[in-house]
Amino acid sequence: MGPRWVRRLRPMPSASTPTVGLAVSHLFFRVGRDLDRDAVLTALDTAAEGDTQVVTAALLGHKADLAVLALSADQWHLRRLQTALVRAGLDLVDSYISLTELSEYAQGVPEAMQQARLYPQLPPEGKPAFCFYPMSKHRNVGANWYALPYERRKELMYEHGASGRTFAGRVTQLITGSTGLDAYEWGVTLFCVHPDDVKDVVYTMRFDEASAQYGDFGPFYVGMVESPKVILDELGV
Repeated sequence: MGPRWVRRLRPMPSASTPTVGLAVSHLFFRVGRDLDRDAVLTALDTAAEGDTQVVTAALLGHKADLAVLALSADQWHLRRLQTALVRAGLDLVDSYISLTELSEYAQGVPEAMQQARLYPQLPPEGKPAFCFYPMSKHRNVGANWYALPYERRKELMYEHGASGRTFAGRVTQLITGSTGLDAYEWGVTLFCVHPDDVKDVVYTMRFDEASAQYGDFGPFYVGMVESPKVILDELGV
């Protein structure tokens, strides 16, 4: 029997990995009174050194100060990042959990586009304006998306996609699936060149029938993508 001070090795959990695509976590924090700046930076750096992509954004408004978007092949990596950030003194006030996915309406797109949706490389260059919101499709009487035939839904989504493509170069979007994972069915993350690009793309696409008749939108989080050090400087910590 060894000395009492010998630390036992902690058993590692089995990987929690999607069969295709990546696990995605949007975390929204306020700065706590006992924030340890170095611990926050270490947590983010440690996550990014592995297979986890980490994007940070300073947020505007009262809902939160900092957004952390993390994508990983293993949900445990996202759990460890969340734990480390909370231990560092960040107050987690909201979150959204989802998976990258290839929509049922996009099965025939080229392989490169499929890979970009399932395994995106973020953040895109030159698009510092950030926006996240969740959304679902209505199941209301007279406006039940899931009562429509597949071909009609596909037609409406093609129209919706055509509207989005008019913003090529101005907007990069990440649409992740969250049915059964969170309160809405999708998470939408926008990276834009200018803040008004966010407003323009959301306003324009709301006129498409897929959104105008069937869209149900959650809260919006808006801010600016930057490095963790710059954001913490701007937050005064």
